[in-house]
Amino acid sequence: MIVFDLVCGGGHVFEAWFGSTADYEGQQARGLVACPMCGSEEVDKAPMTPRLGAKGNQRVERRAPAAMTNNGMVAMKEMLRAMAAAQAKALESSDYVGSRFADEARAIHLGESKARSIHGQATADDARALVDEGIEVAPLPFPVRPPGVDN
Repeated sequence: MIVFDLVCGGGHVFEAWFGSTADYEGQQARGLVACPMCGSEEVDKAPMTPRLGAKGNQRVERRAPAAMTNNGMVAMKEMLRAMAAAQAKALESSDYVGSRFADEARAIHLGESKARSIHGQATADDARALVDEGIEVAPLPFPVRPPGVDN
């Protein structure tokens, strides 16, 4: 197994495990590698720091990073749970507009549609265009399932 740091077109950096470099390249070529945060399939390897072993005559004390200790993992899970709850609370008063997000955001900005909070999907190019037009948008930290797709 090999782990790669990957980065999507939206700037999200994440880690993924593959059987080999060839396995990664094959999945990438078939469009099977996507960002877990925004779903973008525009994914490339991120720069990684090589892991070099200590010289044979040196003794290195191995300690788990703070985030990997039991207390660190508990704290991280709690932080992610709190972030997910905050996003869910914010979305309660937001209209899901799906793939019409960019068009609806423009219509609201131009006064052609009633002002309200909306969420949906937009490509990275659409999001950049909205920002260039002075329309405030922000990516959500966690994926959102469209209404009505869950039982």
